[in-house]
Amino acid sequence: MAPPLLSPRAHIQNLSEASALEPHWGYADRAMPCTNDAGSCRYLDVVYRSHDLGMYYVGIIWATLGALLLVWAIGRRVLHPQSSSSVQLPVPAGETPNERERRSALERLQRAVPAYARRYLLPDAARPVFGRTTRTQVLVLAVLTGYLAVWSFVGIAYGKWVTPVKKMPGVYNTRTSLGPWADRIGVIAYALTPLSVILSSRESILSLVTGLPYQSFNFLHRWLGYIIFAQSALHTVGWCVVELRLYQPQPSVGVEWIKQLYMVWGVVAMILLTLMVVLSTPWGIRLTGYEFFRKAHYVLAMLYIGACWGHWAQLKVFLLPSLLVWFLDRAIRLVRTALLHYNFLPSGHMGFRCATASVSFFPDAPHGDMVRLDFEHPHDAWAVGQHFYLTFPESSVWQSHPFTPLSRPVFNADAQHHSYVFRAKKGETKRIAALSARRALKSTVKEAPDGSAPAAAATLSVVLNGPYGEATTRALPPSTNVLCIAGGTGITYVLPVLLDLAARPPTRDRRITLVWVVRHARDLEWVAPELAVLKREARTSGLRVHIYVTRATEDSGSDGSTVSAGTGPSHSVSAPVSGFDEKAPAAKEDITSSSLSSSTSSSALSVHGTSKAALDHVQNRPDLQAVVQQFVEGTVRGRTQVFASGPGEMISELRRVVAGSNSGAQVWRGEERWDVGLTCDDRLEW
Repeated sequence: MAPPLLSPRAHIQNLSEASALEPHWGYADRAMPCTNDAGSCRYLDVVYRSHDLGMYYVGIIWATLGALLLVWAIGRRVLHPQSSSSVQLPVPAGETPNERERRSALERLQRAVPAYARRYLLPDAARPVFGRTTRTQVLVLAVLTGYLAVWSFVGIAYGKWVTPVKKMPGVYNTRTSLGPWADRIGVIAYALTPLSVILSSRESILSLVTGLPYQSFNFLHRWLGYIIFAQSALHTVGWCVVELRLYQPQPSVGVEWIKQLYMVWGVVAMILLTLMVVLSTPWGIRLTGYEFFRKAHYVLAMLYIGACWGHWAQLKVFLLPSLLVWFLDRAIRLVRTALLHYNFLPSGHMGFRCATASVSFFPDAPHGDMVRLDFEHPHDAWAVGQHFYLTFPESSVWQSHPFTPLSRPVFNADAQHHSYVFRAKKGETKRIAALSARRALKSTVKEAPDGSAPAAAATLSVVLNGPYGEATTRALPPSTNVLCIAGGTGITYVLPVLLDLAARPPTRDRRITLVWVVRHARDLEWVAPELAVLKREARTSGLRVHIYVTRATEDSGSDGSTVSAGTGPSHSVSAPVSGFDEKAPAAKEDITSSSLSSSTSSSALSVHGTSKAALDHVQNRPDLQAVVQQFVEGTVRGRTQVFASGPGEMISELRRVVAGSNSGAQVWRGEERWDVGLTCDDRLEW
């Protein structure tokens, strides 16, 4: 007797007269020999052959992906060896940098090809459809879609067979290759499920192999989900046409088909998949909130995989790895968090201990209050450019958010200093800002009679998970010119780059520039200690800082005086961090809105927009085209690397500008300045 799951094929095959069951991996066993009419037997030949080929094809698909990753990994080691970040070869006397460059045609080719590719593949592609995504990722998606489309159609014998219905004279079934094709795309949808989970993993094996940060795969994860949805929908529609239209008599055949258990699970899986797709669209996330989307996505994904198992358990070979990868990703996160926080407790014993952060609160009701966290925690140094996921147990242990530390990691140190700045808009960050404001007010200590003012710091417990992301400066040669562009809180992404470069020995003829766009002059207080360090190091490193204030009119009162945080009716408490001043003595230097008048005349620090308060805030923004072009044209030697973080509009504009600054032909001739790269924080792009 055939197992219950094979009952969907019982109306086609004559199992009672079969002498043997022929197994087929991932499908129902076939009754042999075939005792049906000739048309039905021919149809079954096509069904089973196309399925067997389909299983081979999904193996080829996975083998192709594995081969590409292997080639990528080898290419990273052979063609692009890691450059030293601390050793610079001297230029021989009498030889210019360009002449030295021309000695190696292979090296020029390795630089010219990426420059040529960036010119055409770096800008955004069809933004209304794909969001703020580069043409490179859309090209990868197009290639993957075309590759899957080929395997969806090949190896199927297309035909039509009209067969009589037993014991019903004059009634015929119409059997076509629609059924085998619907099965094929259903199998591919199952086979792509593990890949979709891998692309969404934070502990990503793809990052280990390719060197790309995990967030780089979010676009492919999202669109691969759309592909799986399209395949599943076509699979469903195909079999609905077969069972509800082509098979006779109706409606009895259709009713019997839809009532079977495997079909019930199929309908459930399709409903769950539809919900996931709708909720994962940009407007769906904006409507429900990111935290709801994230939690709902996890639950729906697990239920979907379970429903797929119930629909067709023979293909569990693709579903079980999906579950294992998902749970392994979560387990590694928990282990990494535990290792980060397994330290000595105040009692002297070992155990889990949260980091205690000092809180600085900067009120900004119209745009969202700002919060700065500073703390030290004993663990190994992270790499510049990486970020941590922070959980605030006093608010919720079920949420974590990615934040880039604006402090510079120190290798071989017993503890690392962490500094974070974030804007509270809604959700968890808004709750943290409200909690920080309350604690900041409570921690304010009135001035003592003798004139001293002891500070009682407002604190907040923090749980770290990470680090994640790419090391942006590890392979940065000393000869590379660096242009950092940030908008608002995007300064946290580029500041560590500048602090790291400032700590290195200076390089002759190297240009380093920071362009930071803020709404108000008082926003400089977010990162005043770090700006003071940069101002001090600018004397030796050649660093130039340009700050653009776009809403200077809002900083001025009716008498024309500047209003800074803490002087108005709202409260601002900046709690000091123990040991910070000793490690960064330059932090004592005053870099605030009240010192702008003296800073504007400094060759290292210039502030724009304060003298043009009547201009619109858009007009006070820098012309990114001019900023990048003037920087590149002003370089003496070496290529240029642009680091950027800020609003999506700014990142899209920079992609276009940087792409236009590349010239593969000029780089091939030895003109390094036309080799311009862009590294940007794209964790939240849509």
